[in-house]
Amino acid sequence: MKYLLTALCAIVSSLVGTADNLIAESYTDRDDKLSAATISYIDQYKDIAVAEMYRSGIPASIILAQGIHESANGHSRLAKESNNHFGIKCKSYWKGQTYYHKDDDYDQEGNLTDSCFRAYNEVIDSYIDHSNFLMYTAHYSVLFQYDRTDYVAWANGLKSCGYATDKAYAQKLIDKINLYNLHHFDLWQDPFELIHGK
Repeated sequence: MKYLLTALCAIVSSLVGTADNLIAESYTDRDDKLSAATISYIDQYKDIAVAEMYRSGIPASIILAQGIHESANGHSRLAKESNNHFGIKCKSYWKGQTYYHKDDDYDQEGNLTDSCFRAYNEVIDSYIDHSNFLMYTAHYSVLFQYDRTDYVAWANGLKSCGYATDKAYAQKLIDKINLYNLHHFDLWQDPFELIHGK
């Protein structure tokens, strides 16, 4: 799966190279609130986000906004040391690599304790697992009733389903999507159709 998506991303990048120029141009006229690190992150991971959107049904805008937020543009300790860009914890059934650091788990005495996070060989594995995690975890199934282009419903749904403890989580995602115009990735052509010439 990973190698197919990697190939798809390379193909999409070559086929929609002019779109990159449009993205860059769309940011040049924006205000000082834009972060160069965020723009770089978007440019680096937009293709895999679009491919994962068509594979899973999760809006690319949501995937990118979560990646930006959860990984601090790929610069968080968790992202740098474990390639985990979505803050997904191990869960009891996780059989893959692990990474421990303090987050929001407490022991019986109320002391902050190390949390177990999933670790990956490559960032693309984190993107694939994020989609799979949402697709195959029962309490997230309600999200897939929302339209793929309704990022507001998806952001609020993620918060309602308990993806994050931050009460402002949904609004933070929505703000990132609006500020960086991530919604236009939800409208990109299906890369699976591009390689099949449909």
